[in-house]
Amino acid sequence: MAAYDYIIVGAGSAGCVLANRLSEDPSKSVLLLEAGGSDRSIFIQMPTALSIPMNMDRYNWGYKTAPEPFLDNRKLDCPRGRVLGGSSSINGMVYVRGHPCDFDEWQSLGADGWGYFDCLPYFRKAETWIHGADLYRGDNGPLAVCDGNAMRNPLYQAFISAGQEAGYPLTEDYNGYQQEGFGPMHMTVRRGERCSASLAYIQPAESRQNLTIRTGVYVTKIIITDGQAKGLHCIVDGTPETLDATDEVILSAGSIGSPSLLQRSGIGPGQILQDAGVPLVHNLPGVGENLQDHLEAYFQYRCTQPITLNSKLDWFSKGLIGGRWLLNRSGLGATNHFESCAFIRSGAGVQWPDIQFHFLPGAMRYDGRAAFDGHGFQVHVGPNKPTSRGTVKITNTKRDTPPNITFNYLATQHDRDKWRTCLKLTREILGQPALDPYRGDEIQPAINFEDNEKMDTWVRQNVESAYHPSCTCKMGNADDPRAVLDSDCRVRGLERLRVVDSSIFPTITNGNMNAPTIMAAEKVADLIRGKPRLHAQADYWIDDQWREQQRPASPVRQAVTKH
Repeated sequence: MAAYDYIIVGAGSAGCVLANRLSEDPSKSVLLLEAGGSDRSIFIQMPTALSIPMNMDRYNWGYKTAPEPFLDNRKLDCPRGRVLGGSSSINGMVYVRGHPCDFDEWQSLGADGWGYFDCLPYFRKAETWIHGADLYRGDNGPLAVCDGNAMRNPLYQAFISAGQEAGYPLTEDYNGYQQEGFGPMHMTVRRGERCSASLAYIQPAESRQNLTIRTGVYVTKIIITDGQAKGLHCIVDGTPETLDATDEVILSAGSIGSPSLLQRSGIGPGQILQDAGVPLVHNLPGVGENLQDHLEAYFQYRCTQPITLNSKLDWFSKGLIGGRWLLNRSGLGATNHFESCAFIRSGAGVQWPDIQFHFLPGAMRYDGRAAFDGHGFQVHVGPNKPTSRGTVKITNTKRDTPPNITFNYLATQHDRDKWRTCLKLTREILGQPALDPYRGDEIQPAINFEDNEKMDTWVRQNVESAYHPSCTCKMGNADDPRAVLDSDCRVRGLERLRVVDSSIFPTITNGNMNAPTIMAAEKVADLIRGKPRLHAQADYWIDDQWREQQRPASPVRQAVTKH
């Protein structure tokens, strides 16, 4: 039996951070386990190749949902990284922290010490922002964040100008003082290469004598003795192994993997475990509950000028792009192509943004193929604060059986109404004069928005996951029977066992998951090491007329509430 002070399950966004920070203490031995393999691949390193690793079984667990009852029983893809770096090695590299109010919401729901001012220092600690440090941004962290290729394609700025013409504000930095508005988008790219959690946190630490990194290890069970996590049972190349943890076992297997492993270890809702044939070790009703995600749809238009990425999808053009990238890490190969974006509120009475836009100067699918012949552009859009909740449930004791994943997308009337609003606001924005020189026919949705039934049908048949599963092992206080973790991310009712990944969120944030997951791991690493809790105050922007209006009376940054 091999023994380590800390064993971390999963080398994704959170696991890489924890492995680096916990091994900074040379007196502690740290073991990082990953079911997948190496991330040393040109397809992972090259930002523009993002659709390739996402669609490779080698790097992706390849989960699918159960038939979604409110999406005409469609099964949706739910990709999760199975490689060093986890999903940060196969994602779109979009860097969005979320709105400050998202974290204050966590605090109000029982995650004590997780308000915005408690989280901001760890966002700053994690990053090196290409434009330097200020009250909001960091310049000395492992994670590189930039804003792409400076929006060289004129469509990026046309989209931002269209938002301004529609009456929305501009924002210089949506991860800083003001999220709401239109502006440049940020990505985790360093000198033209994907800056995954593995590149940022593992490569600088992998030579430490007290850090062991093992790939190809499938963890089958947490060993619980007398209410304490003592270690793990694993399978390596078909051979069982037992690993001993003298201090803690930390699950960072993600919002699908972490609740599944807890359940396979007998920790979770009693009825689910009984149905799966797993002996109950610790009844914890919230494990695998509260599952949340973002849905998105594409607005696609033909472009009347030959300036879009659709002309770069042939093999010759791809070869030129790849060759330039190989030579000096520059050009179209060095960006994820999402270089402008927006965050808006869906209506009066909504305090902070709940709709997100990613703009792409091309019209294509997630597998990288053209959506139609000719030139086009598209906007990815969707409401970001859903009220529908789903579940992750194991169904038997076989380790190679994937869990049942049901998001229950659009289960609530609230979520269906938000989509109607979202579609109407998006078409209004894309119809502004700034896009007149480029906008051709609308390819999709191309339906009558006066007909709610047609809108609802189109949404059910066309929305896709934005690949942000989260919240399945949520933090909360002792009064919440569905809280899996306390505010230090310790599993309630057990000792020496924590969960640290996007499953810990009480509610999903207004944005992509990688940035808040890395922040959370930075914060919990300090908690584990007994370091003083960091706290920082910084004003943030909210329209002071948010109760009365959906967008500011003036698009200029004048209506300000300071917190």
